[in-house]
Amino acid sequence: MSPRADAARNRSSLLSAAVEVFAEQGVDAPVAEIAHRAGLGKGTVFRHFPTKDDLIAAIVLDRVTRLTELASELAGAADAGAALLEFMRYAARQRQQLDLSFLSADLGVEVGEAQLRMSLAITALVDRARAQGALRPDVTGTDVMLLMCVPNDVVKHVPDARPDLWERYLAILFDGLRPEGARPLPPF
Repeated sequence: MSPRADAARNRSSLLSAAVEVFAEQGVDAPVAEIAHRAGLGKGTVFRHFPTKDDLIAAIVLDRVTRLTELASELAGAADAGAALLEFMRYAARQRQQLDLSFLSADLGVEVGEAQLRMSLAITALVDRARAQGALRPDVTGTDVMLLMCVPNDVVKHVPDARPDLWERYLAILFDGLRPEGARPLPPF
């Protein structure tokens, strides 16, 4: 295996291990645990990610990139409403796996630019769904970006919630985005 392929594999292993460890122990989990879970040494972690913030930024960048790619792919679907629901379901599953919404730190220019690209891709998906009549006319891409977090956030307040309970709230939320029975929204 080439050194580049080896480095890419190590990076991927580290990101996967970090997601698992952070989901179990929180972002204060020791880097040594992440290295151990990835089957690598601590030095390898720090070669790829000099600080824990760099590691967290890489996880966020990876997630935002995946969401952007999916939104772009689904924007061409024949049924844009079903495509938007599929996108929101994927986003909720990702967030259920590891919720990093509490992060308030600046994650860098690269993450900021990726978030902008994601916003544009989601807006295109929403615009198509709205044009097909699957969404109420006053719903925006920004609305959907903010609402993507709701299903998981609601479930946090339910003691001993089933792992798939978020799907119930996604269904309720998505029904609220549909044009049937919609009343005008307050200004944005």
